[in-house]
Amino acid sequence: MAAKTQGSAVPEHIKITEGYKVSLRRRKMIEEAFGWVKDIGTLRRLMACGLDKIRAHALLNFAAYNLTRLGNLLAS
Repeated sequence: MAAKTQGSAVPEHIKITEGYKVSLRRRKMIEEAFGWVKDIGTLRRLMACGLDKIRAHALLNFAAYNLTRLGNLLAS
């Protein structure tokens, strides 16, 4: 998990809860998606002007990520 072992700002009684563990897993999933669209997708080198074009570009990248992930989920 992504929890620090020393110097964490999260109190111990929260770290031991099941909800905190779920939160860490979900946070990792979200970070993986953003990392994918920046590294493999084209969100890092965006050459669009205007909020609507940028939103459409981001939607296309995240849809591609979801399709890639779906292929991996169905393969197992």
